[in-house]
Amino acid sequence: MTDTVPALPSLQTIALSREGRLLRITLNRPETMNAVNLQLHDELAEALWFAQGDTDSDVLVLTGAGRAFSAGGDLDHIEHNARNPHLFDHEARMAKRIVSTLLDIDKVVVCRLNGHAVGLGATLALLCDVIFAAENAKIGDPHVGLGLVAGDGGAVIWAQRIGLTRAKEYLLTGDLLPASKAAEIGLINHAVPLDELDARVDAFCQKLLKGAMVAIRATKVLTNLELKRLATALMDAGIAYESVSVRSADHLEGIQALKEKRAPNFTGR
Repeated sequence: MTDTVPALPSLQTIALSREGRLLRITLNRPETMNAVNLQLHDELAEALWFAQGDTDSDVLVLTGAGRAFSAGGDLDHIEHNARNPHLFDHEARMAKRIVSTLLDIDKVVVCRLNGHAVGLGATLALLCDVIFAAENAKIGDPHVGLGLVAGDGGAVIWAQRIGLTRAKEYLLTGDLLPASKAAEIGLINHAVPLDELDARVDAFCQKLLKGAMVAIRATKVLTNLELKRLATALMDAGIAYESVSVRSADHLEGIQALKEKRAPNFTGR
């Protein structure tokens, strides 16, 4: 009798697929450059929770459909939360769950950064274990450009990847980095031509899948222990500070400026 592999969850904004012992998780709102709305936020937590407990995979690939990895928060969704800030409490719970699950997964999570990764999209990518990026991609966390605190994981992971001084420079300005620069300073692992991205990711995943999986998975767990300690220490405060900034006049001005494609006029309120 042949064992059957359990069916994958059917989600609207996340595509899940198997390739042997590899599980691919694809952010699937290509028409919006995979911008994160309420449904994608919730379904991402569900997909990662499934991946964590999935006994039929050893390696995960996180990527985006279309020409972007993720453009960050969906602007309509961000504005809706800004005008109804009590709704952010749900976002906070989901953000903590996403970060904690990514850090708890004992399988290697490879990021196939097929295009721009912005805001929460950047956080998702940086919480992966190894990142291969298309060299035309850009990555950055411009929370402050919308009058928001980078409280959903950026303050946890950026400094661990590139050190505190560089992390402050990019988090306090919100500047985006070309993939080549990100690789140069160690924010990501590799920047490669787009037409080579799949081959490079596939080769790395196959190398892992042929390895001593018990040792690989335990080593991943060990290297994440400090990240988990930091996340535990920082996430509650980060979400609380971001929740305050969601209610600020500067946040509404940042949204309006982005909609009108102009520079914001922040007042510090």
